[in-house]
Amino acid sequence: MGLGGRSRAGRFSAYVEGLVSVIGHADRAKPLRDYCVGLLLPGERKSVEPMAAVTAPQRTAAQHQSLLHFVGEGRWSDEKVLAKVRQMVLPAIERHRPIEAWIIDDTGFPKKGRHSVGVARQYCGELGKQDNCQVAVSLSLANAEGSLPVAYRLYLPQAWASDEARRKKAGVPEEIGFQTKIEIALDQIRAAAAAGLPRGVVLLDAGYGPHSDLRSAITALGLPYAVGILSNTTVWPPGTGPLPPKPYTPGRGSPTKLLRRDAEHQPVSVKDLAFNLPAKAWRTITWREGTNEPLRSRFARLRIRIAHRDFERSEPWPEEWLLIEWPKGEKEPTKYWLSTLPKTIGFARLVDLTKLRWRIERDYQELKQELGLGHFEGRGWRGFHHHATLCIAAYGFLISERETIPPSAARYASLFPQPAVPNHYRPRGAAAAA
Repeated sequence: MGLGGRSRAGRFSAYVEGLVSVIGHADRAKPLRDYCVGLLLPGERKSVEPMAAVTAPQRTAAQHQSLLHFVGEGRWSDEKVLAKVRQMVLPAIERHRPIEAWIIDDTGFPKKGRHSVGVARQYCGELGKQDNCQVAVSLSLANAEGSLPVAYRLYLPQAWASDEARRKKAGVPEEIGFQTKIEIALDQIRAAAAAGLPRGVVLLDAGYGPHSDLRSAITALGLPYAVGILSNTTVWPPGTGPLPPKPYTPGRGSPTKLLRRDAEHQPVSVKDLAFNLPAKAWRTITWREGTNEPLRSRFARLRIRIAHRDFERSEPWPEEWLLIEWPKGEKEPTKYWLSTLPKTIGFARLVDLTKLRWRIERDYQELKQELGLGHFEGRGWRGFHHHATLCIAAYGFLISERETIPPSAARYASLFPQPAVPNHYRPRGAAAAA
């Protein structure tokens, strides 16, 4: 969306018209606009009922039904709307610099009960522990100026994927079977590559990075990566590698082409490697992470080869970067990454790109705190994804308006005039209503 000479209201109307062009029936235009306005207006809850009250205060019940049907039952395509959002918003993100990164992550939504689609006892990042929650996997395109989620899908645990009764009740599409988060992430990356989206380095945290098949698939797509790994990951230090295949001796079995190790020739963990680096290997590097305050830490980098099951290969894995962070005052390194960024990349630039993963955390923070990403109260597959798509659409408008909105919490309240809510209105469950 260009800023142009229109008013903010005019730009919003043009933005919504763009979304309407891919959403199908003309009668969806009004609920689409109202839902996005409800998400952008201030309010503690961005579920359907309170949004109905603020967007149509004189006919809240009818508005409630309209929005509920639109988000919970409307047969419009999440993929088409998200594609239109990125078409309109990515130019605003790229106004000052190109896309630099594709960031995969997942986020959790604590939930009570067992009937909301995909709810299971699993790790919830928002709570920092195992609990009842839903988890969604997303892909964001980012640079240092901004970021936008371009793909978003619920993770369906095995217990849900194989439960026909619960699937049917929640409206899970027949073609959706069990997929790990790794498989969902790879599908999103492949779809983005096939769609010709602006390319960047793929950034993954240590929940995804240790999966060598995922890293190999990213490389096969021609994309570099910078991925978190665990401290026990084994590698061959610079200048070393597995032993070549055994020379063939006639009469002693079939020849082998497999690489070897022996008792004296073994890879080392990245943690052990870090502890044995000389003091001169460490460098204090400053980067920026979201705020204007510069952040500093100590890093080391070296060219290594991963050792993952290379005794089943005939050629060593290619060289890549191992990046290690060991903040001053810590007893041991805190983070490790593997990266296929070019051998010629500068040290500070390697750190800068690797650290750009904070952008997706900002996405989730704003989507949850400002736009109510986790506030959907329905139980179905379609509603869960429709609500998230509209949250991302509203977020996209904010991104496109970023240069005209003051950087304060009041920026959301100032977007639109807010209708007065009737004095008699009380949301369900409120103490006064009871």
